[in-house]
Amino acid sequence: MLKGIHPCISPELLLILAEMGHGDEIILADAHFPGHTFNERVVRADGLDVTTLLDGILPLFELDSYSTPLVMMAAVEGDQLDPAVGEQYMKVVHRHAPSAKSPERIDRFAFYERARGAYAVVMTGEMRKYGNLLIKKGVTPV
Repeated sequence: MLKGIHPCISPELLLILAEMGHGDEIILADAHFPGHTFNERVVRADGLDVTTLLDGILPLFELDSYSTPLVMMAAVEGDQLDPAVGEQYMKVVHRHAPSAKSPERIDRFAFYERARGAYAVVMTGEMRKYGNLLIKKGVTPV
């Protein structure tokens, strides 16, 4: 057991977070996301929601300051976004990174392409539609 690490962070996820470098991206995917289709490195976090994982991950690394560090999927035409999802994510984000800007929203297929290039996908138990969040790792200050 390690001190100071949120219990939602599995050993496998901790290794991935440590291996990631500046500019690497990780997807916190909702339970509907086809993570295994788009990425070979998939970590299972079934039963955990994205806000819990954000609370565990964000104390461990900086968000990228050179580009947009948070990205979410935009609603498909005819669908509706639940604004509470992004608001709840940002409430957690702001506890750890007070100056972080709201996530950029990109088209579903553009998000899938980002997932292909992501360092890893974490499959969560998040049941809300459009609950996927991409996080880009930044440089740790000295």
